[in-house]
Amino acid sequence: MYNDILCRLRDAVRRKRLEKLRTDSWFLLYENAPAHRTGLVKDFSAKNTLTTLEYFPYSPDLAPVDFHLIPRLKSALKGRRFCVTKDIIKNVTEELKRRTQNVFQECLQQLYSR
Repeated sequence: MYNDILCRLRDAVRRKRLEKLRTDSWFLLYENAPAHRTGLVKDFSAKNTLTTLEYFPYSPDLAPVDFHLIPRLKSALKGRRFCVTKDIIKNVTEELKRRTQNVFQECLQQLYSR
């Protein structure tokens, strides 16, 4: 299942940021989740020449999703109620699309100070 997600991600990068693939200037940051450490994922990464970054295990303070993205999403969606999962996915996707590339670059830059 995670391999399917990686395939969709790779295809999306191909469609939207082909120059990144051509110049090999994009990478994935793995957060040491069990799904990231499986042999299947490592084989997929090697086969598709995905550059990956890994950081120390047991470092939740270094997870950009936890210290940067999730708090901003929670703040943006605060006070709203959703009846079905489809509505949650739609609203979170819209919030993510509103974020500029600079917001995500800032998030990764904060890794250095942490």
